[in-house]
Amino acid sequence: MAINKDIYNVYEWNHMVLSPLRAGAKMAQKYYNNPYNPFYYSVFNRNLAAGLEVFERITRKYGKPEFGIKFSEVDGEKVKIKLMVTMRKPFCKLIHFKKDKKFKQPKLLIVAPMSGHYATLLRDTIEGVLPYFDVYITEWINARDVPLTAGNFDMDDYINYVIEFCEHFKGNIHLMAVCQPVVPVAAAVAIMENEGNKYHPKSMTLVGGPIDGRINPTMVNDLADKKPIEWFQQNLVSRVPLAYPGAGRSVYPGFLQLASFISLKPESHIEKHKQYFNHLVIGDGESADKHEKFYDEYLSVMDIPAEFYLQTIKTVFQDFALPLGKMTSRGREVNLKNIRKTALLTLEGEKDDISGLGQSKAALKLAKNLSSKKKEYHMQKDVGHYGIFSGRKYREQVVPVIYKFVKKHN
Repeated sequence: MAINKDIYNVYEWNHMVLSPLRAGAKMAQKYYNNPYNPFYYSVFNRNLAAGLEVFERITRKYGKPEFGIKFSEVDGEKVKIKLMVTMRKPFCKLIHFKKDKKFKQPKLLIVAPMSGHYATLLRDTIEGVLPYFDVYITEWINARDVPLTAGNFDMDDYINYVIEFCEHFKGNIHLMAVCQPVVPVAAAVAIMENEGNKYHPKSMTLVGGPIDGRINPTMVNDLADKKPIEWFQQNLVSRVPLAYPGAGRSVYPGFLQLASFISLKPESHIEKHKQYFNHLVIGDGESADKHEKFYDEYLSVMDIPAEFYLQTIKTVFQDFALPLGKMTSRGREVNLKNIRKTALLTLEGEKDDISGLGQSKAALKLAKNLSSKKKEYHMQKDVGHYGIFSGRKYREQVVPVIYKFVKKHN
């Protein structure tokens, strides 16, 4: 496989070169932000301190954030939450948000995207459903931290992981796939039902994902479809440097993914950082804290196994194998017409510019042998991609839809 071997090393070298400047900026901040500094209240001082802060933040490496979920509320009662690792796989940990008291609640497994950001990006998603469900989530591991001895990981492995997780719960589970994993999750369920696996999930909720990317294609769909797969392989795949446990592994590096995220709306990010600079200058700590909290999460990215990335691009975004009925997984037929027992809910945002309106809904038509009593659709008005699984409208309007659906099919 021809890949760009040097790009990861160049990135690491650039980060190393900037380290003295970053360290100097942090030291200078302590002086300029010290109230005993005679120039502390001067305009020049505040502008300089703000500039140093912005420079340090945009050049640092952001590690994996914490979920930070310690409490929830069930029927008006405050309960403690403890994170427990239920299952460990080479590329994933199954995390349980265990309540300190037992409640009779349906088990919900949130299948997080393996698309650059950590599962912590779904923090708001988890908090929204915790009062109503016994919640689990797939926490995918940064590929640079997985030794080569663990082998490769592609979309077929992803499908097998989902099947194994369902079997772990002996079918007493409801799945919720957010964005990218809607295809492998739907594929896993289709395979289980076609093979007569009695541990298929009770229901699956597909949230804003590319079941059929031909419908209302977005910029994301166009970018994936307009270049041959060889271009992605040669320009976006590199090897993990020696400094990491996964040295030598072929990956789609997190920093390249971040660059692609930002390139979708560069003006927006530039404007937000200008506003952040001004907030620091005028001392608007609350607004500055909101900016920092958002970007601490947004700039925390992980490497993706190259096999998984390339197979996803080819299968989902270029060949449209699932909606065309041509998808297979290691010799197994993948066709949603084989789903007859697992209830299906699809959720979409009216203004989604990542997965176009109708792309998730397509699953309902493809699952043509599933009773209409087991199929539901909800389009949330006035929200974009992230609004369908986070924010006020998600908590107030989308979560009740999910709960009602799951309760009906529990």
